[in-house]
Amino acid sequence: MRRSAPSETALLIIDMMNLFDFEGGSALAKSAHACSRVIRRLRDRFDDAEAPVIYVNDNFSHWQGDFRELVAACETAEGFSSRIARGLAPRPGHYHVLKPKHSCFLGTPLAILLAKLGVRQLVLTGIAADSCILATASDANMHELALWVPGDAVAAITRDRKAKALALIKGSLGGDVRGSRAIPTLFPSAPESQKAALAPSL
Repeated sequence: MRRSAPSETALLIIDMMNLFDFEGGSALAKSAHACSRVIRRLRDRFDDAEAPVIYVNDNFSHWQGDFRELVAACETAEGFSSRIARGLAPRPGHYHVLKPKHSCFLGTPLAILLAKLGVRQLVLTGIAADSCILATASDANMHELALWVPGDAVAAITRDRKAKALALIKGSLGGDVRGSRAIPTLFPSAPESQKAALAPSL
């Protein structure tokens, strides 16, 4: 897949390659599966626009593993892990970054990658809204990056936790939290063909 560069907006898919083998994992897996279809549609729009798609995933303290091994493990697992991984498996041309902690910026090369790509705005999707999404949104704000966190493209263990996280992102970080069918100001200086590709079909 060929990419045009630079692109002002990048899509981050956060922690969706996941075995959900932790406390609260079953509830989170169900919620993540529901939003995975929304994320896939967003990803398709970014692919059509030839805009960066970046998978940022926790390494779950498997310091000797890599992203491809994690995807393969999820694809062969049972239940929601495999359904999500098979539906959202990265394509050629997508980027991937492994992270050791909650924020996608902490201890990772993400900031350097975004600078190389000319990215000024991030679209954050994935899990969990009240943990890794919120931490990443806070760091993105400190990097002076504009934010869109589509409310239907993020998940949390409970609806209340998701709602509180989105309220913080909107109220404290100035992020846009409208759903995936909204059209925030994406690619302000991009060709009209890119803007049209990102716009959702009616």
